[in-house]
Amino acid sequence: MKTDLVIIGAGPAGIFTALELLRNGDTRKIVLVEKGQPVERRVCPKDKTGKCMNCKPYCHITTGFSGAGAFSDGKLSLSCEVGGAFPDLVGREEAQSLIDYTDTIYLEFGADAHVEGVGDPDAVKAIRRRAIRAGLQLVDCPIRHLGTEKAQSLYTAIQNHLLSNGVEILFGYDCQSIIQNDRTCEGVVVENVKTGETTEIRADETVIATGRRGAEWLEKLCRENDIAHVPGTVDIGVRVEVRNEIMEEVNNALYESKLIGYPGPWKNKVRTFCQNPGGFVAQENYDNDLAVVNGHSFKEIKSENTNVAILCSHNFSVPFNKPIEYAQKVGELTNMLANGSILVQRFGDILDGKRTWAKELAQSNVRPTLPDAVAGDLTAAIPYRTMVNIINFIQAMDEVVPGFASAETLLYGPELKFYSNKVKMDEHLNTSIRGLHCLGDSSGWTRGLMMASAMGVRMGRELIANKNR
Repeated sequence: MKTDLVIIGAGPAGIFTALELLRNGDTRKIVLVEKGQPVERRVCPKDKTGKCMNCKPYCHITTGFSGAGAFSDGKLSLSCEVGGAFPDLVGREEAQSLIDYTDTIYLEFGADAHVEGVGDPDAVKAIRRRAIRAGLQLVDCPIRHLGTEKAQSLYTAIQNHLLSNGVEILFGYDCQSIIQNDRTCEGVVVENVKTGETTEIRADETVIATGRRGAEWLEKLCRENDIAHVPGTVDIGVRVEVRNEIMEEVNNALYESKLIGYPGPWKNKVRTFCQNPGGFVAQENYDNDLAVVNGHSFKEIKSENTNVAILCSHNFSVPFNKPIEYAQKVGELTNMLANGSILVQRFGDILDGKRTWAKELAQSNVRPTLPDAVAGDLTAAIPYRTMVNIINFIQAMDEVVPGFASAETLLYGPELKFYSNKVKMDEHLNTSIRGLHCLGDSSGWTRGLMMASAMGVRMGRELIANKNR
């Protein structure tokens, strides 16, 4: 197959690269390769079975058109202060301009016009005062909340728009390698996930945007093809669940509280991430059978609880250069204790040095929204340094949100974010291999829907500029 542009991964970064080309009247042939299925065929059987079925050859929650975005809580962070290191690459002013522009595209395709976190400045000030007293930093970030069910309809509209405008989408194909000749990328080799048949796609430009799920694969690709990259940060943590009453003030004023701390004694960066008022804790499975925890939030369907991730960042130095593998081992050990499922423990039991039992969960005010999570002992799997950082951060959070460190507060694990590999690129998004560009969360430059989408817009503009040079 021969094409002008091949994009690997139909997540936000890849989608918005193609969208920006179309919006500017670019006529080049675009082939978009996606391992999973179209939005309308992404169906998780857990809705009927009540438990994760560990689907093969991929998890429908994390894989398919729009990536994990179609099944996530669908929050768009509207500030360049949140979402990764992409502003360091192109400049903060440019990054914010790209976010503002990308937001208008989301609105065109049906995003809710309402913006969270901007309606009650006095309440925000009060929360910030408590955060400062607790030694935490509150990051201002307006949020546009799509909601899990609304995100699916929005991305379906984008998918159909791309198809109707001539973008060829190869569903059910997995990228195996790039075709490199004299330090130039000439395309990719893809494999049909059902038949195993391989196909070469020759292209003038290749964009890899495989998302968080593809971070490990991209790191391996960089090693094999001598693509300049450096080990980055890996986040290991838990997802915390409390009653809505505990988070009511923060939920109403901010919707999502983005708090950062550096608790002693090690001063690792610890932060909140992906807060879901009235949301549901969810299990996701990676291709290597690793089960990780996440959170979803719907527009219409609400639970009695709020969940939020607490993540501890780890930066490793020489000679160690395998942070993704390190985090995976932590996840595998946690899965082992839960017999392949997600582990849940009450915060009070952690402090008391005991495991949690299922009968204790049934007697608590906080009832798990992930009913098949296994009660147990997270401290038997999560590294001591990480666990102490999380405990100290939760206790600091209790000064900002009284009751957050309640004995009944639930901690689910593992919550892992694989951003570790950072591909070296210039401001025009060129890698050390001519004709090859890496975008989104797998590239190590973004974290989350909006920043990945904005990076895709920038890629589209750079491809247009390259053509006109």
